[in-house]
Amino acid sequence: MNNILLKTEHITMQFGGVVAVDDLNIEIPEGRITALIGPNGAGKTTAFNVITGGYQPTNGKVTFDGQVIGENYPRSKMKKIYNGTYRTLNEHQVINTPDKITRLGMARTFQNIRLFKDLTVFENVLIAKHCHIKAGMLRSAFRLNKAEELMMNQEADKLLHTIDLHMHRDEKASSLPYGKQRKLEIARALATGPKLLLLDEPAAGMNPKETEELALFIQEIKESFSLTIFLIEHHMDLVMNISDKIYVLDYGKTIAQGSANEVQNDPAVIMAYLGVEEE
Repeated sequence: MNNILLKTEHITMQFGGVVAVDDLNIEIPEGRITALIGPNGAGKTTAFNVITGGYQPTNGKVTFDGQVIGENYPRSKMKKIYNGTYRTLNEHQVINTPDKITRLGMARTFQNIRLFKDLTVFENVLIAKHCHIKAGMLRSAFRLNKAEELMMNQEADKLLHTIDLHMHRDEKASSLPYGKQRKLEIARALATGPKLLLLDEPAAGMNPKETEELALFIQEIKESFSLTIFLIEHHMDLVMNISDKIYVLDYGKTIAQGSANEVQNDPAVIMAYLGVEEE
């Protein structure tokens, strides 16, 4: 049985009177592809933001690789440390920020591509490598030593070769076709050395051929980099073809979970998301 790499327990995220995520319980097994689907506004991206440290949940707990990375603490029992980071007064436990969670081995992409478009393909990947610099913080803030710089350059080049982007190494990211910009964004996430890769609508804006190529690419990097993958996606063909397990949200609540076949034939899913005509 696969180890559970990521687990959410009773996660709720509320903004004023709006409950965006309501009692979310998800388990992501190591080495599998898990999908989160649902109509627009169902709470999928909010769930990703809670998991990756963008939001402190209103209620519940997130555990990654055996470590609690997100949990609700009353602010009255916490002390502000710096830049919006808090710790509990009695346990001295720091609430993890997105950069700390990345260093633990979690990386994500976004629905709207967030590349440094005026930098080259190589430079985009190299910047991501800085997440795991071993040098002291003060020294690395100004420069790397020659050994570190050489190692990072070699690793960035190797990654570009592995994912078949090396021929675009010195081109500006903005000059790449849309599908390859998506691929570069995933490459940048891979450069952080993740155990878990979260993909937020990776096929958004792609044509059918690009989507088919993306499905193969996701399966290839899962094997090549020994990844666990958690994705949000609206392209049902992609989700159904590559996912080991699927969770379905509607208005923040989980209405179904299971294999592709189980989800496709669930009446609640057909009504809420797939639609009767898609049955």
